[in-house]
Amino acid sequence: MKRYAVLFWMTGLAAVSLAKVDLVTLPASESVQITIYESADLTLVRDSRPLTLRQGTNQLQFSWAGTLIDPTSLMLVPKKAADQVDITDLSYPPNAVNVGIWTLESRQAGRIPFEITYLTSGFSWRAFYAGILSEDEKTMRLEGYVRVFNQSGEDYENAQVRLIVGQVHLLDEIADLARRTWPYGRPGEGVPGMPPQVQMERARLAFGAVKAMDEIAASAKPKEIQKEGLSEYFLYTIEGTESIPNGWSKRLPSFQAEAVPVVNLYKFEEEMSGPSVIRYLYFFNDAEHHLGQTPIPGGSVKVYRTVSREGHLTYEGGCEIKYIPVGQEVELNLGPAEDVLVKPKLMDFKTDNYRFDDRGNISGWDEIQTVAVEVKNSRPLPIRLEIKRNFATPYWTLENRGDSEKTFEKVDLDTVKYTLSMPPQSARTIEYVLTTYHGVRQEDWTKQNQ
Repeated sequence: MKRYAVLFWMTGLAAVSLAKVDLVTLPASESVQITIYESADLTLVRDSRPLTLRQGTNQLQFSWAGTLIDPTSLMLVPKKAADQVDITDLSYPPNAVNVGIWTLESRQAGRIPFEITYLTSGFSWRAFYAGILSEDEKTMRLEGYVRVFNQSGEDYENAQVRLIVGQVHLLDEIADLARRTWPYGRPGEGVPGMPPQVQMERARLAFGAVKAMDEIAASAKPKEIQKEGLSEYFLYTIEGTESIPNGWSKRLPSFQAEAVPVVNLYKFEEEMSGPSVIRYLYFFNDAEHHLGQTPIPGGSVKVYRTVSREGHLTYEGGCEIKYIPVGQEVELNLGPAEDVLVKPKLMDFKTDNYRFDDRGNISGWDEIQTVAVEVKNSRPLPIRLEIKRNFATPYWTLENRGDSEKTFEKVDLDTVKYTLSMPPQSARTIEYVLTTYHGVRQEDWTKQNQ
């Protein structure tokens, strides 16, 4: 931490009648670790310092003025010689605002490493990715980054940054806890007469709950935790240390994977995307695709393509992705493809096979549509294209014509799919005759297809 005004050993204690207590000197922090949760405004801070204690009573003052620290989460723990140091209480002076005082009883003098831990608000992080396709679009270099935002009111220097994915339920927002008039009780409540030992117990319980989540997330594999439903937690540790001043955001590298095998697929479905062909990119988060060491956090993805030996790039598209577990396929929707066109045309329409009831009214009939679907690939590369055709009824038959052959498959009751391999700079036409059955003619269709 840069702003040491937040934490210091008592040097002037007359205001609180503690002038006879032995004084010590506060050294600089040896290490700071911040663990930022993705789904809640919650960050766990661990600040390690070797403190020089004197034998007997020692006093430590902590001030959180101007920050979003939750004072009920404050913990001070000796990392060594724990049997020689007793932390007797954490008290809040009645005439001081945003100040807490720890009392320590030490049975030995000397330097002892301590860890000061607390929860704070104001941190957030966001993952984003850059994918660079090879010229043939068969592989992609995938680079992952996270952007950390610090609005906590405190500067953090040379901090190890850890990120946690998973749903966390908070009874109270940490920002509200930090802004209370009194450092205990629910937001909006004032309990100035609460005994210090009760305050300490509340602080211990508040920290213990989050510390348990932190330890679960730190295990080698993602854990499943029951918390109003089944949620996965996973911990990401950013290599090295970073200085993140208050009010700043900073981009940190997450990972880089070379030559990730990818599949390009173009899809056309009027009911879903109108007249546009949508381009998709697929790969798996597994070892075979040079990934799979960790889940991939949700975030934004931008994809580029190498178009020259000099490394010039063109922008291919981008989208948002959700959390991707290890082994799961990733689908990137790159948006409309202007260089691939699909244009269905109704070439003919007629009705036939009328049925009449006893009164001479029409009770059944067939509708016969002749459709031509023009397809054009203007790209300099071959593509794979899926064309879905949806019908208004599950009672239908389809007959291909021309060079369409048997290029469709039935997807569900009222949908078929054509899968085409289109060479570069090519065009073709799919032709079919669709017959739909209405009224009592549906009964005839049912008998024929049983």
